[in-house]
Amino acid sequence: MQEILDRADEYAERFEGYEPRPGDLRTADDDRIGKLVRMRAELDRSILQAVRDARDDGSSWSTIGRQLGTSGEAARQRYAHLIAS
Repeated sequence: MQEILDRADEYAERFEGYEPRPGDLRTADDDRIGKLVRMRAELDRSILQAVRDARDDGSSWSTIGRQLGTSGEAARQRYAHLIAS
């Protein structure tokens, strides 16, 4: 806190002389990208839970892979270690 008080004049000058540059301000695209990243993370969690449920219900990796649009082996490699815990 003392450092801020000691440098108050310097900070005031920097604030008053500030000119925004491209990239300094957030845009609607920044917000949209962040929202999409959060949505993707939620979808990834939902898919993982669905795979876990399918395996618990006895579905084969082949069936799960087909639903994911990949091979059973690829599905097993991607999800088996995640649902084991």
